[in-house]
Order: sequence, then C-alpha cells, then structure tokens
Amino acid sequence: MPNPNRGACGFQSSEFEQEYERPSKSELKRQMTMLQKLGAELVAEARDRVKRVPMPEDVRDAILECQLIKDHEGRRRQLQYVGKKMRTLDEAELAAIQRTIDSWKGLSKADTAAMHAMERRREKLLTDDKALTVLLSENPELDVQHLRTLIRNARKEQAENKPPKAYREIFQILKQVAKKNAAPGGDDEEDADGEHDDGANEE
Repeated sequence: MPNPNRGACGFQSSEFEQEYERPSKSELKRQMTMLQKLGAELVAEARDRVKRVPMPEDVRDAILECQLIKDHEGRRRQLQYVGKKMRTLDEAELAAIQRTIDSWKGLSKADTAAMHAMERRREKLLTDDKALTVLLSENPELDVQHLRTLIRNARKEQAENKPPKAYREIFQILKQVAKKNAAPGGDDEEDADGEHDDGANEE
C-alpha cells in the first residue's frame, strides 16, 4: 500500500500550485510586452550608446546583431529573441538600463516617475475594465466610446504582435489628462515634454 504521507507533507500538490500561481498570466504577458518594448528601444538607439549600457554581454550582443539585420522577417525574429534575452535580466539590471535610457531622454526623476505612472495606468486600462470607469469618473470630458475602441484595438495589437498605434494613442490621452490635472502648472509639463522629445531624437 502506498504511503499516503510520502511527498505530500499534509498538502495536495494542487494546493501549492494555486497558492504560488503568481504572477498571473495577464501579468506575465504585460511584463513580457514591456521587456520586448524595452529591447526594441535599445535596438533603435545608436550602436555606440548601446555599447555603453550596463548589461550582460550576451544581451548586448543580441541587440547589436539585431541592428545589423535589414530583412524584415529576420529582424522581427531577432527582436523576439532580444525580448527573450531581456527576460533573463534581474530587477537591478533592468532598473540600470531604464535609468540609462531616461538619462538619454533628458528626463528628471519627477518626469520619469510621472511617465512610469502613466505607463502603469495604461497597462491597467488594458487588463482591468474597472480602470476605465475610474478614469472616466475623474475626467468626464473624455470620449468613452473612443477610449473603449482604443483599448480593444490595443489588446488586439498585443495579441497579434502588431504595431502599437492604439497603445501609443492611449498614452497620449493620459498625458493630456495629466497636463490638465497639473494646471496651472501646465507650462512646466510642456517643458518636460519638449526635453523628452529632443532627447528621443538625439543622434
């Protein structure tokens, strides 16, 4: 007769699986999308810049190789590989990379914090329907139908690996909301945006 206690320790394995089933699938997908985006940002930068970013050599090599590929399909596959390599980095390494990118864009700590808050809110809009209700209650002037369409399209873009047109438009709407809510200090916000744009176009 099999020993009922062997390997069980008083718990069913399924109980452990349920307890430790973290993060959720939607959270994992969100993280993967953000890391893929971060990798694509690095690929779009000048090679000399990429070489100065603090990161493991294998990740840097994957990015530099992707920059050399001109074939559309080959580049797409290599970009996916870059995203896979980005997922091997720990939080400290990712934070160091993000700080470097932010410094290129000329963002202050306050600008960076505000931008990341908008990015988090955008992700929330895509994963939690209640987030749209909250946004509309705070900003009743927003076009609810347009936002719902953008959210639906952004989810489809992610699912089908399409260019993030709606995804970016949602961010622009959140930026305008932040400007409005920051009034009467709107001029400062515009200055920060200008620095961001100039930095992004550098080289």
